[in-house]
Amino acid sequence: MTVQMMIELPSVRGAEPILQAIHIYKTQLRLTVKWQRSRVAEYEQRYGVDSARFLREMTAEDLAGGESEYAEWVAEARQLEELEDELTELEHARVHLPWISPCD
Repeated sequence: MTVQMMIELPSVRGAEPILQAIHIYKTQLRLTVKWQRSRVAEYEQRYGVDSARFLREMTAEDLAGGESEYAEWVAEARQLEELEDELTELEHARVHLPWISPCD
């Protein structure tokens, strides 16, 4: 399913700042995903288990840090999933500007 969003602006000049803001946000999101991956990777390396398996199979008793470390890893892994989903959505977004021909 696709969703279309329309933004009405008083002039063509207003489109550029919006496109720049989206570009900047995607750049920041990519950096945040990279940082979040490194945080999750610390847990994965420490326990020799990827986060998908950890979320499916492990409990707090399986971790040296117990309940607190379990909760932290769950939060970090889920945050990473959410960030990656958001980035994927934005990476697949298309912009249609009717005043620019498709060949431009």
